[in-house]
Amino acid sequence: MEQSYRFFSNKACIHFPCHAAPEEAEFNCLFCYCPLYHLGDECGGIFKWVKHEDTKLKLCMDCHLPHTPEYYDVIMQRLEPKN
Repeated sequence: MEQSYRFFSNKACIHFPCHAAPEEAEFNCLFCYCPLYHLGDECGGIFKWVKHEDTKLKLCMDCHLPHTPEYYDVIMQRLEPKN
């Protein structure tokens, strides 16, 4: 794959795939922990807030943004510091 630094699939992982994906063969593990999680509502992915005891949890099980190769540039742009 050209620019292979954009994609990594760890099929040997006991959690692979960690959640349903449109195409398992294209499941990108590069961003195993979503680097956009800390952006809260501004992450750009599909998520829902769930109340748990005295806090809100962000559930991202339906989000495939960090697991598809074509979103690499989107993720990198969102991580750039804003001046």
